[in-house]
Amino acid sequence: MTSPTLHLHRWGTGPRVVLVHGAVLGGREAWRGQRPLTERWELVAPDRPGHGRTPWARQDFEPESVLLADQLLDPPCHLVGMSYGGIVAMLAAAHKPAGVRSLTVIEPPSTAVARGVPAVDVYGAAMRDLSMTTDVPLEEALMRFLAVVGAPVTVPRPVPPALLDGVRQILGARPPDEAELPLDTLRQAGFPMLVVSGGHMPANEIICDVIAERTGAQRAVCPGAGHLVPDTGAPFNAVLEDFLTAAG
Repeated sequence: MTSPTLHLHRWGTGPRVVLVHGAVLGGREAWRGQRPLTERWELVAPDRPGHGRTPWARQDFEPESVLLADQLLDPPCHLVGMSYGGIVAMLAAAHKPAGVRSLTVIEPPSTAVARGVPAVDVYGAAMRDLSMTTDVPLEEALMRFLAVVGAPVTVPRPVPPALLDGVRQILGARPPDEAELPLDTLRQAGFPMLVVSGGHMPANEIICDVIAERTGAQRAVCPGAGHLVPDTGAPFNAVLEDFLTAAG
């Protein structure tokens, strides 16, 4: 099967920052809070397969990471990944470290890094259960997903088609607890790394702490929007821009 070409949304001018979205929303919607950064940075937000205007493919972090590395990490860029997109970004960075100027990940649900910690195991099981479910109404699946990840969202009624299309990608997806992250490779890669959480769920704090400790990454907490850390807008943008500027 031919690999899909990632549809890209671009804004601004300056050093290039590639923003990899998580579940449900595509690249244009997921990073709406980062538009002020376009005064100083070029933001490039791909639609991951099956989201936005990129053709459908089963959600799977491994082939997606290869797509990302092959299509967007030349020339080198600052790479930012949110949630499931954080897993994709970490694997892509390990696959092509020469294409990464810095790496930022936001609450990746990579529960395998802290397997055996009760809170993390419960979170991983809930995510796996949702991924393995294929026979529930999409509206129900959306509400379950938001509750599991801790996203304080008021869903409009009727539910917009874009949200239903997005949650359809979660059902039958490859569960994030199967991701075995190459943390040693990332530590040795030489680019600066930042790990950000929202300070709202113990499992996410533990996962982010482990990733930061094992990679030598900087660590930040940006509360106010639960799992949807970029939706805090100015607070997250300040943390990210300070890091990007220091990373050169």
